[in-house]
Amino acid sequence: MHFTQTLPILRRDRPQRRGSNPRPVVSAAQARDRRSGGPQDQALYACSCGCAFKAEVSTSVGCPHCGTHQAW
Repeated sequence: MHFTQTLPILRRDRPQRRGSNPRPVVSAAQARDRRSGGPQDQALYACSCGCAFKAEVSTSVGCPHCGTHQAW
């Protein structure tokens, strides 16, 4: 069988051209933090009286319903 055109030869010895600055690798946790607006200073607390509330992160948080201090 005779070919009328020559086939191009793929050259693997040339370095691949890529963008001048590769994108930095970002973990899933970092991406989630960036989407949410950064770290949060509030936590969700659940009291023994059944009240669930958000309050500033602290070692001593009082329940707004019954006043019981929440242990961290």
